[in-house]
Amino acid sequence: MIRVAVVDDHEVVRKGVLAYLKTEPDLDIVGDASSGNQGVELAKKTKPDVVLMDLIMENGNGIEATKEIMEFLPTCKIIILTSYYDDEQVFPALEAGAFSYILKTSSAAEIAEAIKKAHKGETVIEAKVAGKMMNRFRTSEMQPHHDLTDRELEVLMCIGEGMTNQEIGEKLFIGIKTVKTHVSNILSKLNVHDRTQAAVYAHKNKLFSD
Repeated sequence: MIRVAVVDDHEVVRKGVLAYLKTEPDLDIVGDASSGNQGVELAKKTKPDVVLMDLIMENGNGIEATKEIMEFLPTCKIIILTSYYDDEQVFPALEAGAFSYILKTSSAAEIAEAIKKAHKGETVIEAKVAGKMMNRFRTSEMQPHHDLTDRELEVLMCIGEGMTNQEIGEKLFIGIKTVKTHVSNILSKLNVHDRTQAAVYAHKNKLFSD
């Protein structure tokens, strides 16, 4: 039997989910709560295998409750069941330790299936949420120099060759003030403090390989 707790401040939603889950022979409903704080106390008392957790609640939201539960019950699988999938909710919830993330538009059967999969160690992530995760992953994989404009890359390569601002201006046919602006932007985007560090960055990332 899979021990399940349901935490949701909307009584209609909570009671509806509970009614369906109780018809599943392999699910044992150990309790329900209407707030994050109550959910934490319920988890401490009943030690469920899986918790269905709403996000936006008074008296302790789902993110805070998830974090607390994971601290004292790390084996518990917490499934976020919510209407929200914006960045301000998705990523903090996953970082807090949520195992799966599904929307309230899911059918009762899909919710029950997500619980069973979680118990087996299989994550279920709503497609819209998965898309956000992939976008963030791609962004995190980008190197700082990918944010440089073509002109800034040209200036960076000149810096890497040890050229002065005057020499860069003459080579690229731009004014000294423009060169200084490009250099300032480059240092900021690469998060380095001076031209030497910028040059080291350029060589380290093989920007001169062509």
